[in-house]
Amino acid sequence: MNAGERAPEMRLDKWLWAARFFKTRQLAIEAINGGKVHLNGQRTKPGKTVTVGSRLIIHKESLEWQIEIRELPKQRRPASEAVNFYQESEASLLNRQRQMEEQRLLRAAAPRPAQGKPSKRDRRMIHSFTRK
Repeated sequence: MNAGERAPEMRLDKWLWAARFFKTRQLAIEAINGGKVHLNGQRTKPGKTVTVGSRLIIHKESLEWQIEIRELPKQRRPASEAVNFYQESEASLLNRQRQMEEQRLLRAAAPRPAQGKPSKRDRRMIHSFTRK
Protein backbone atom coordinates (compact mmCIF):
# COMPACT_ATOMS: atom_id res chain seq x y z
CA MET A 1 0.00 0.00 0.00
CA ASN A 2 1.46 3.37 -1.04
CA ALA A 3 1.34 6.52 1.05
CA GLY A 4 -1.63 7.87 -0.93
CA GLU A 5 -3.69 4.66 -0.80
CA ARG A 6 -6.19 3.90 1.93
CA ALA A 7 -7.15 0.51 3.25
CA PRO A 8 -10.37 -0.70 1.59
CA GLU A 9 -13.43 -0.07 3.70
CA MET A 10 -17.18 -0.60 3.50
CA ARG A 11 -20.29 0.43 5.43
CA LEU A 12 -21.22 -2.07 8.15
CA ASP A 13 -24.87 -2.41 7.06
CA LYS A 14 -23.83 -3.01 3.46
CA TRP A 15 -21.26 -5.66 4.49
CA LEU A 16 -23.83 -7.52 6.64
CA TRP A 17 -26.24 -7.54 3.68
CA ALA A 18 -23.53 -8.64 1.20
CA ALA A 19 -22.36 -11.43 3.56
CA ARG A 20 -25.99 -12.61 3.73
CA PHE A 21 -26.53 -12.22 7.46
CA PHE A 22 -29.62 -10.16 6.65
CA LYS A 23 -31.99 -10.34 3.69
CA THR A 24 -32.16 -6.56 3.23
CA ARG A 25 -30.03 -3.59 4.23
CA GLN A 26 -33.00 -2.21 6.17
CA LEU A 27 -33.08 -5.35 8.35
CA ALA A 28 -29.33 -4.97 8.90
CA ILE A 29 -29.81 -1.32 9.92
CA GLU A 30 -32.57 -2.25 12.37
CA ALA A 31 -30.38 -4.95 13.94
CA ILE A 32 -27.44 -2.55 14.29
CA ASN A 33 -29.60 0.20 15.80
CA GLY A 34 -31.18 -2.38 18.13
CA GLY A 35 -27.78 -3.32 19.56
CA LYS A 36 -27.71 -6.78 17.95
CA VAL A 37 -24.41 -6.11 16.15
CA HIS A 38 -21.17 -5.10 17.88
CA LEU A 39 -18.07 -3.97 16.01
CA ASN A 40 -14.78 -4.66 17.82
CA GLY A 41 -16.66 -5.07 21.11
CA GLN A 42 -18.61 -1.79 20.85
CA ARG A 43 -22.15 -0.87 19.83
CA THR A 44 -22.03 0.91 16.52
CA LYS A 45 -24.03 2.71 13.85
CA PRO A 46 -25.01 1.42 10.39
CA GLY A 47 -22.73 3.87 8.55
CA LYS A 48 -19.60 2.88 10.46
CA THR A 49 -16.90 1.64 8.10
CA VAL A 50 -15.41 -1.81 8.50
CA THR A 51 -12.08 -3.07 7.20
CA VAL A 52 -10.49 -6.46 6.78
CA GLY A 53 -9.66 -7.78 10.24
CA SER A 54 -12.59 -6.09 12.02
CA ARG A 55 -14.35 -8.31 14.55
CA LEU A 56 -18.14 -8.54 14.72
CA ILE A 57 -20.54 -10.11 17.19
CA ILE A 58 -23.95 -10.67 15.59
CA HIS A 59 -27.04 -11.71 17.56
CA LYS A 60 -29.87 -13.00 15.40
CA GLU A 61 -32.87 -14.62 17.07
CA SER A 62 -31.29 -16.82 19.77
CA LEU A 63 -28.04 -17.45 17.87
CA GLU A 64 -24.73 -15.60 18.08
CA TRP A 65 -21.90 -15.33 15.55
CA GLN A 66 -18.40 -14.13 16.48
CA ILE A 67 -16.64 -13.43 13.23
CA GLU A 68 -13.64 -11.68 11.74
CA ILE A 69 -14.01 -9.95 8.37
CA ARG A 70 -11.73 -11.46 5.72
CA GLU A 71 -12.99 -9.78 2.55
CA LEU A 72 -14.94 -6.70 1.49
CA PRO A 73 -17.08 -7.67 -1.52
CA LYS A 74 -17.83 -5.29 -4.36
CA GLN A 75 -21.36 -6.72 -4.69
CA ARG A 76 -23.64 -9.29 -3.07
CA ARG A 77 -22.64 -12.82 -3.99
CA PRO A 78 -24.34 -16.24 -3.62
CA ALA A 79 -24.43 -17.76 -0.14
CA SER A 80 -21.85 -20.37 -1.15
CA GLU A 81 -19.38 -17.54 -1.87
CA ALA A 82 -20.51 -15.24 0.96
CA VAL A 83 -19.12 -17.59 3.62
CA ASN A 84 -15.64 -16.68 2.34
CA PHE A 85 -16.15 -13.04 3.39
CA TYR A 86 -15.63 -13.89 7.08
CA GLN A 87 -14.02 -16.38 9.45
CA GLU A 88 -16.14 -17.57 12.36
CA SER A 89 -14.36 -18.41 15.61
CA GLU A 90 -14.28 -22.10 16.54
CA ALA A 91 -15.98 -21.50 19.91
CA SER A 92 -18.76 -19.52 18.24
CA LEU A 93 -19.35 -22.24 15.66
CA LEU A 94 -19.54 -25.01 18.29
CA ASN A 95 -21.83 -22.93 20.53
CA ARG A 96 -24.16 -22.09 17.64
CA GLN A 97 -24.35 -25.75 16.53
CA ARG A 98 -25.12 -26.81 20.12
CA GLN A 99 -27.91 -24.22 20.38
CA MET A 100 -29.41 -25.29 17.05
CA GLU A 101 -29.39 -28.94 18.17
CA GLU A 102 -31.11 -28.01 21.47
CA GLN A 103 -33.78 -26.06 19.59
CA ARG A 104 -34.33 -28.97 17.21
CA LEU A 105 -34.81 -31.37 20.15
CA LEU A 106 -37.20 -28.98 21.89
CA ARG A 107 -39.30 -28.64 18.74
CA ALA A 108 -39.41 -32.42 18.32
CA ALA A 109 -40.49 -32.97 21.94
CA ALA A 110 -43.11 -30.20 22.01
CA PRO A 111 -46.71 -31.34 21.59
CA ARG A 112 -48.30 -30.28 18.33
CA PRO A 113 -51.75 -28.73 18.54
CA ALA A 114 -54.49 -30.45 16.57
CA GLN A 115 -55.21 -29.04 13.15
CA GLY A 116 -58.70 -28.39 11.83
CA LYS A 117 -61.98 -29.02 13.58
CA PRO A 118 -62.23 -31.46 16.51
CA SER A 119 -63.13 -35.07 15.82
CA LYS A 120 -66.37 -36.58 17.13
CA ARG A 121 -64.49 -38.07 20.07
CA ASP A 122 -62.83 -34.72 20.85
CA ARG A 123 -66.20 -32.92 20.68
CA ARG A 124 -67.69 -35.38 23.18
CA MET A 125 -64.81 -34.75 25.56
CA ILE A 126 -65.21 -30.99 25.18
CA HIS A 127 -68.96 -31.24 25.86
CA SER A 128 -68.38 -33.41 28.93
CA PHE A 129 -66.11 -30.72 30.40
CA THR A 130 -68.34 -27.77 29.55
CA ARG A 131 -71.65 -29.29 30.74
CA LYS A 132 -70.50 -29.83 34.33
